Amino acid sequence: MSNKAAHRRALANLFHSCLQRVLGPIALYGETGITMASGDGVRRRCHPIFACFVGDYPEQTLVTCTYYGHCPKCLVPPDQLGKLSTFPSRNYQEAIEMYSLAGGETGEVHLFHATCHEAGLKPVSHPFWEMFPLVDVYLSITPDVLHQLLQGVMKHLISWLTSSSLFGPAEIDA
Repeated sequence: MSNKAAHRRALANLFHSCLQRVLGPIALYGETGITMASGDGVRRRCHPIFACFVGDYPEQTLVTCTYYGHCPKCLVPPDQLGKLSTFPSRNYQEAIEMYSLAGGETGEVHLFHATCHEAGLKPVSHPFWEMFPLVDVYLSITPDVLHQLLQGVMKHLISWLTSSSLFGPAEIDA
């Protein structure tokens, strides 16, 4: 493994470790609940959960432990991104079972890395979301509107306009 790859892996593990530390206090209360006062002073039983993650594409891949160039929500092959086909969603339960292999003996570490590689996921020691029993991180990812929608539409529109008989590249540039 190169120094750059080891550095990226260490940063991903650090990110997940920090989020575990920050979100750890609410993990238990998602299931059991906690009494909290609302803005009007009424006390209610609340169940704080990790419901959604809003971030750009690189942050989405970091949170879901997927590789750059792969979809953080489904199993579409990288060369099929943007095609009008449907692909199965990533399986959260399989990911949780796979990440439970982390932190074992030396032989188990190799098994963990091989299992992650086979699943197309990064070998993060313990993703922060594994401590939330009511969360499916792959469903929690929201669309990256700026990068995935607006820029995608613009690229398609410019490509369509420059290839059509009405406009050419020179007219678009003008």
